[in-house]
Amino acid sequence: MLASMTEPMGTDHSPSHGDDYSHDHDQSHGDGHSHGFLGHGDGHAHGHVHAPADFGRAFLVGVILNTGFVIIEATYGFLSGSMALVADAGHNLSDVLALLLAWGASVAAKKAPTSRYTYGYKSSTILAALANALLLAVAIGAILFETIRRIYDPAPVAGMTMVIVAGIGILINTGTALMFLRGRNDDLNIRGAFLHMAADALVSLGVVIAGIAIIYTGQHWIDPLTSFIIVAIIALGTWQLTKQSLRMGLLAVPEGIDQKEVKTYLSGLDGVASVDDLHIWPMSTTETALTAHLLMPQGPAIGPDADAFLREATAGLAERFGIDHATLQLETVSIEQGCC
Repeated sequence: MLASMTEPMGTDHSPSHGDDYSHDHDQSHGDGHSHGFLGHGDGHAHGHVHAPADFGRAFLVGVILNTGFVIIEATYGFLSGSMALVADAGHNLSDVLALLLAWGASVAAKKAPTSRYTYGYKSSTILAALANALLLAVAIGAILFETIRRIYDPAPVAGMTMVIVAGIGILINTGTALMFLRGRNDDLNIRGAFLHMAADALVSLGVVIAGIAIIYTGQHWIDPLTSFIIVAIIALGTWQLTKQSLRMGLLAVPEGIDQKEVKTYLSGLDGVASVDDLHIWPMSTTETALTAHLLMPQGPAIGPDADAFLREATAGLAERFGIDHATLQLETVSIEQGCC
């Protein structure tokens, strides 16, 4: 059996993609049969990525600003008797923890692979997304309990305090969200941070409106009702984040990639008779891997023709589907036929 490494033309091994390591494949089968040529390609669709390579500064500024705001909002929430402010402070606290988790995961994902962790720590970004969803669920439970109590027993609320403090929150959360704006479409981890901050800005706007309504109507039940609406918004976002992170954790085909379309593309390559053992899974919140056996009875098993074929195939997978790490095994006889 002859193994060789090929890369699609134009591959860019920039540090931002964690490609500062060599790929080593040892393909063996217990049945003792050799199945031809094994090729690996790292095709990154750089033309579609506009996000900066490192969001470290955005995470640092976001954590500092939001930590300070949580302290201010919680303090004035209790002093003014506003459950809406307390609920928003609890939400912001969970977002600070979410930012810290996402930040830590993004740093870990850049660490080089080891003999034990051959993919490195890329999947830590998936774990961080799931942990963030669980944190939000805990925050929802705590806030909802107090909100229900306040609905049945409304307390006097300082409307003007709500307006001022929540107004500050709009500025801080909007500014933080804008720092993650460019990366929201390329990384679930970054998108989670962006959505957290954008939702917080909208929630703060709702608190401002509630405070104005209390000032002009004197109806204090508006405060716990606003808190309940905040909880509903958080719950909706948490459910979406939970579904996405669980799917990634279970190595489901990433959203936006149709396995049937990928198989059709591979089957349509010159010389390919069939595609077997096709697997597509997320390596991290930004990178996707693929493995497949391509039956090519009349095709190249080894040599320059096989190199050119694999360069074309892996480049196409990167450009069409955003699949960064593709391992293709070329076979002149299928594994099933060989074993028989």
